[in-house]
Amino acid sequence: MAGHSKWKNIQVRKGAQDIKKGKDFTKAAKDLILAAKAGGGDPVHNATLRTAIAKAKAVNLPKDKIDQAIKKGTGELAGGDLYEVMYEGYAPGGVAIMVEAATENKNRSAADIRHLISKGGGNMGEPNCVGWMFDRKGVISFDAAKYTEDQIMEAGLEAGADDVVSEGDSIEVYTAVEHFAAVQKAFEDAEMAFENAELTLIPQNLVAVDATAGQKILNLIEKLEEYEDVQNVYVNADFPDELMG
Repeated sequence: MAGHSKWKNIQVRKGAQDIKKGKDFTKAAKDLILAAKAGGGDPVHNATLRTAIAKAKAVNLPKDKIDQAIKKGTGELAGGDLYEVMYEGYAPGGVAIMVEAATENKNRSAADIRHLISKGGGNMGEPNCVGWMFDRKGVISFDAAKYTEDQIMEAGLEAGADDVVSEGDSIEVYTAVEHFAAVQKAFEDAEMAFENAELTLIPQNLVAVDATAGQKILNLIEKLEEYEDVQNVYVNADFPDELMG
């Protein structure tokens, strides 16, 4: 089951970004609204909401703000009119870029994100111009110091996990979207605490870039992630080790 993780480059890159607390709070609140909007406000029966709550707590979003965001998502409070939008295009070096946004105004977000991508040396394209290069997957990450790969396999495979990959101090479990909630619940039932669980985009193949293009891509990602409507940025770039330190 073990193998090279296509997620490693993105995971390392994301961990290196310095996102301000206000941005973290905004992103966490939007995740809560969208999760509650899609699956209801009861975290017992909504695995995505459980994950969103855990992430909100991890960035120290106050409990009253968590409760308000959930109620906005269920319609109990006003302010839950969010749209999920995916923008696609090409970053410097010709690599594919996907920008996931949550916005109240799709026209404003499209114009602003197009401007940021263009200013960063890329081009925004039409829907699905690069989307076919990525697969939607569930990724559940564990601290390798707490569990062995065999322990994680035993708990996850029966529930529908596709793959288990060891990467340094992390062990990552990959699932199909339809099995994500069941696999997450299997680990919770086994009282195995994971570090992170999310639905994400995994590139089917990585494109090697040199240090110059790689730095431009990282700069573009940073600018996009600073924009309040952006939730996640995905690229299929294989960055040089010198940029991943």
